[in-house]
Amino acid sequence: MKLLLVLLLAAQLSVPGVWSNSSAVVPTSTSTSAVQKKYEIELSRFGIRNDGTRPVETTKGINNALKWAGKNGKTVTSLPAGTYLIDKNSRINMVSNMTFELPKNAVLQKETNGKEHYQLMYIGYGVNNVTLKGGVYKGDKDKHDYSKKDHQFSAGTHESGYGIATEGAVNLTIDGVKATHFTGDGLVLGGHGTMVQDLYANHFEQGEFDGKGKKVANAKKIRTKNPLTFTNAIFKSEREFELSNPIKLPAGFDIYFYKANGTFLQKMAGKRVRDIFTIPEGAAKFHLVFNQSATKGAYVEFWNRVVTQDVVIKNSEFAFNRRQGITVGGADNVWITGSSFHDMKGTMPQSGIDVEGGFGENGHRNSNITIKGNKFYNNASYDVILYDGRDATVEDNHLASKGVIGLAVSEPFKGALIKNNHFDGTRIIAYHDVDFLNNKMNDSFTTLEGPNITIDGMEFTDSLFAVNSKVPFGIAVSNVTIKNNKISNSGLSLAGKPVHIKNLTINGLSTLRSFSGISAEGSIFDNLKVIGFNTTYGLSLPPGTYNNCVFEGAEGGKFGIIHAASAGKYVFDGCSFKSASTLIANFVGEHPKLDLTIKNSTFEVLGNTQAISIQAAKSVLLENNTINAGKLTNTSLELIRINDYWKRKEKHDILKAIIRGNTITSNNAAIGISTINAGIGAPPYTIENNTLHKAKLSLKSNDAVSNNTLK
Repeated sequence: MKLLLVLLLAAQLSVPGVWSNSSAVVPTSTSTSAVQKKYEIELSRFGIRNDGTRPVETTKGINNALKWAGKNGKTVTSLPAGTYLIDKNSRINMVSNMTFELPKNAVLQKETNGKEHYQLMYIGYGVNNVTLKGGVYKGDKDKHDYSKKDHQFSAGTHESGYGIATEGAVNLTIDGVKATHFTGDGLVLGGHGTMVQDLYANHFEQGEFDGKGKKVANAKKIRTKNPLTFTNAIFKSEREFELSNPIKLPAGFDIYFYKANGTFLQKMAGKRVRDIFTIPEGAAKFHLVFNQSATKGAYVEFWNRVVTQDVVIKNSEFAFNRRQGITVGGADNVWITGSSFHDMKGTMPQSGIDVEGGFGENGHRNSNITIKGNKFYNNASYDVILYDGRDATVEDNHLASKGVIGLAVSEPFKGALIKNNHFDGTRIIAYHDVDFLNNKMNDSFTTLEGPNITIDGMEFTDSLFAVNSKVPFGIAVSNVTIKNNKISNSGLSLAGKPVHIKNLTINGLSTLRSFSGISAEGSIFDNLKVIGFNTTYGLSLPPGTYNNCVFEGAEGGKFGIIHAASAGKYVFDGCSFKSASTLIANFVGEHPKLDLTIKNSTFEVLGNTQAISIQAAKSVLLENNTINAGKLTNTSLELIRINDYWKRKEKHDILKAIIRGNTITSNNAAIGISTINAGIGAPPYTIENNTLHKAKLSLKSNDAVSNNTLK
């Protein structure tokens, strides 16, 4: 009868609509299997304490429980709430294919110690498919003994106490974890290195190999005497290798691969050491050939390196660590999202995230790193460092550690996309190969060098956009706005080689100059607008070509002119200049090697203000411009002036001037064009085809004057 009831029940469960209670939940075979694969570690069974005592037994017990769970088909393990003291002399060793899940009130506490290097949780080479979910991983930073050394040759810095450490693990997820108070980092993603063999001078001889892999004489090259083999155990699972740390060897080399029986397989060219080479199918050994004749002092190392791969870090918190939140120290395909990084302080770099594998110092490479949607604050030196590696995306982050560096892209790093971030009181330092897209910054400044830097769609508020291109046009800028509220030295500052800037608008008062520059000539400015600049300090423009640009000064200043005061070529084409009514001069050109052209431009003069004043120049061309001065009260004012009254008895310093095709309109009989005070020995200047309404001419007797119209 019982069997019949069971069969009837099973039949009812298989027919939709039999049960009137549609909310009833019936366990499926899948959910039953999931329950069977989940295991809450039994503390008493494994000798584990959750009251913060017995660290040796607790650590050993957790490791034994993880091993047991892995061997018995469990894929999720957990611990109940409490504090688990982790032995100062050991660590938790994670196992493969396992989720280690902790509640929020479960704390893994590293025992107080005096070690320079320690780990709380370790995920080593060959341990794959791991998830760490929830819980608090806590270091001993506040009670640590910093006076001891691990051994007599160690640095004594105590910066390598890690919460979670990986070495070559694959497929790791960290979700909802809190890692705090470590003497080093909350998390370090590292690589696993195997030095297979090191080669010295006596491992080489003169000669090379021919196209069939046979030894042939060549006094200009050296080759390995004996082949290097792939017999190391690491090559059973890893099929790549590299060369490292060359001494007295050229960058390029050739590799000759052979089968185990000596049959030649193929030749491969190596452009530089630290390139990664895939072992050809069937290859058991290889020879090296370097393009030099001497073997003396030659040295190189044969390595396999495996980085941590395929990592997701999300919804986690890294805080109050002494060195940094996360170090990406040898990893590929890392995604860090939805997490917070704060209060890193104690020993440099003091960063939220540091992508630094020490690749240039025989470390591991980083690649394909994404840092998206995170929050950074109260870090002592940096929020994000891209120190070495390639291909990173930093997107949608709030970088708010006030007064420090929000992002540093260092020289060894190549290929970064910086997108939609808010640099809130934090700086940017970037060397080369970086694309900035739609970011914003307030209350800080940039340091950009190039080459291969682009900035597109950036908003600055009370910040200094400083550009110092190391190569011509190494930095390209477009669609940038800068808003000044007269609370800082904010605006645009240029130095170094020329750049191309288009669609950049500066609005409002800086405490000093909102645009200044000492960059080399040749820059191009398209649609640059400087509106409401400080007319106490004015603008100091770098040489370059200014197309369709706008310059408008704020009211209140007297001497804050637009100044072209550097050697080199300036061209203003299709620009507009609007002076404050209080200014004595709008645009001033002054340098013995100044080459100035202003054409097709307009000047609106709102007071007793000179439109253009040239104090020194190699060459000046003022052509087809329009000057409107409708509020003059001084008839002796000079709207276009070549030198001034006080220099009339000095040797001339304007070597060439052409003023033609301009239209000058004033409300009184002011001086439209003046050359009379050009100085002793001034050459003839060309004054032709100009039209003056009410204004008049005041010219030297030797000027070439023709076809000017006075109305």
